[in-house]
Amino acid sequence: MPWYAWLILALALGSIVGSLMALRSTSRKIPLTEEQKRQIAKRNAEADARDAQDR
Repeated sequence: MPWYAWLILALALGSIVGSLMALRSTSRKIPLTEEQKRQIAKRNAEADARDAQDR
């Protein structure tokens, strides 16, 4: 491969890795109350039950 193809490949990979690292560094946990956690678990259980019925 010519040198400029390697350069483009390196830039593309660097861009991907850099954006993933930036995403990782800016992520944060969402503070949820216990009630919100229970509601999420209930909705997930209902969705799982609907999916099981659809199969």
